[in-house]
Amino acid sequence: MTGPIRIGFIPLVDAAALIVAVDKGYTAAEGLDVTLVREVSWSNVRDKLNIGLFDAAHLLAPVAIASSLGIGHVKVPIVAPFALGVNGNAITVTPALHAAIMSNLEGDRFDPMATALALARVVAERRKAGAEPLTFGMTFPFSTHNYQLRFWMAAGGVDPDEDVRLVVLPPPYMVDSIANGHVDAFCVGAPWNSIAVDLGIGHILHFVSDVLVRAAEKVLAVRQSWADKHPDALAALVRACARAANFIEQNHAEAARILAQPERIGVDAEVLQRTLNGRLKISPDGTFRESSRYLLIGRDGAVRPEKIQAAWLYAQMVRWGQTPLSSEALGTAMGVFRPDIYDAALGTVGHAQEGAIGAFAGPAFAADDVIGHLKAFKIGRWKA
Repeated sequence: MTGPIRIGFIPLVDAAALIVAVDKGYTAAEGLDVTLVREVSWSNVRDKLNIGLFDAAHLLAPVAIASSLGIGHVKVPIVAPFALGVNGNAITVTPALHAAIMSNLEGDRFDPMATALALARVVAERRKAGAEPLTFGMTFPFSTHNYQLRFWMAAGGVDPDEDVRLVVLPPPYMVDSIANGHVDAFCVGAPWNSIAVDLGIGHILHFVSDVLVRAAEKVLAVRQSWADKHPDALAALVRACARAANFIEQNHAEAARILAQPERIGVDAEVLQRTLNGRLKISPDGTFRESSRYLLIGRDGAVRPEKIQAAWLYAQMVRWGQTPLSSEALGTAMGVFRPDIYDAALGTVGHAQEGAIGAFAGPAFAADDVIGHLKAFKIGRWKA
């Protein structure tokens, strides 16, 4: 079918389907010889995928789109035939910032509009006092974390480019950065929010599923040229990942043990199982919060890449001035997500999750009305 396949991944729970597919022997059962390579930063994963050192990768969905559009780096068309995770991020803040937001809160602390407005009051207080701007860590300029933080803040009137600092940090470095006082908050995927809480240095303010009901997070990504050359291997890889995703949803405890291995995610299996269960400790005092939407790996159609998700991510790139708006670019962005390859590999008839973004602010998102989406928000960097 093909030779050895090297796949890069970052130690995050939404790499689970890839890790389990290899470690449970599902890729081997499909006739594939797969080696997983653990990386630290998204730029490493992107660059090694783009130049061919990796055949496939666990990749931020917006990076696949940016690479295909040639934004921020060389243009390398990417294909995403499988969604490795929907949701799964959280916003974690220091105890000091948590106390400041709670003291300015009017309403439900799990309502993202209420916390965004409280953040705006904290920002105003700090400016009046002559304090340094708050610093928020996110994983990459072309990341869901960046767009989710910006969407949340801006809804409350906080301009993410003027009122706070946003800095890029690799996911495994987030906890050290908050411990060292380099950042006041971060948005990252599991398990790093939970690690900060367990160490007593962070409070999980929001699951990002509070901000967006359904947000594409990571994808299985391959170069278009590789997909064209190895269609059978790609279909086999999709099938192996689908089998693994189903296994994970049925076997949280065993999946957590597999992911806990030092060469995989390398954190305690109990923390990983909490993530898979959607039951997370959100404060050092032991408060827990449960959400069936926290991270979707193999259920509720999460594995099928949906084009509306790609359109929403492209709209955020436009909103924040990363790229100009064009119908051609929107088409390219939506073309990165390939439900047709997924459906053909699994012999299924797909049903698109239309209107599935479910953002807490603004009108319902429609892929054919990106301008309407952009015009609905006061804060942004796009030009009509």
